Amino acid sequence: MPQSEDQPAGIEIVIWPYSESEGDVDRWMPSLSQDERERAATYRFDRDRASFIAGRYLLRRLLSVHTGTSPSKLVLSADKHGKLRLEGRERPQFSLSNADGLVAVAVASGCDHLGIDCERADVEIEEAAVDSYCSADERRWLMELPARERARAAIALWTLKESHLKALGVGLREDPRNVAFSWNDGIPVMVDGGDCDRRWHHRLVESGSQHVVALAACSQSDHPGISTRLFQDDSMPSE
Repeated sequence: MPQSEDQPAGIEIVIWPYSESEGDVDRWMPSLSQDERERAATYRFDRDRASFIAGRYLLRRLLSVHTGTSPSKLVLSADKHGKLRLEGRERPQFSLSNADGLVAVAVASGCDHLGIDCERADVEIEEAAVDSYCSADERRWLMELPARERARAAIALWTLKESHLKALGVGLREDPRNVAFSWNDGIPVMVDGGDCDRRWHHRLVESGSQHVVALAACSQSDHPGISTRLFQDDSMPSE
């Protein structure tokens, strides 16, 4: 059913600090498509393989609830920019992000664009890299912060920009410096926002782990309903 303009968009964010044990990873495999299983087998390192499988497993579990289709029967395909879509369906919208030890998925019932990104909070970002993705105002803001806060703030800016570019489906083909942020009562807000930009909502999400998670959503609603929960894997070994 189409969403009315005055009905808040429902956005569910699901965070999963997954296990990397071989038994758990093998247990998730039946929920993946054959193509995904073949792709998983190409990963050289077990950590990367586990991250990919956990991401697709969680995504398929959540989309199964929304569509009533078995996880392994869902048909996912990537568009020309690599953004995953559900074949034959415009809704729900969804976005997936993997970082070492964490998967984050956002699912929405009525957004024009949706993106999520997660990064480890302890990643070191060189100054040259900060210059490549931060605007001049953002760089000045970072330099005014105490040194102990600067590194995490730089990662927060990166995840915010990455989630926004993922929502647009353009990735790093767009200059991240063109997507700049300021802060309003602790909430990130895009700078130079016109009427179109006012439809964008950005949030930093508490992950419960050593990760920074950011959401970007473009919605007709002024106040989209956003819920966050930890995923509890209740699957049982296949008989």
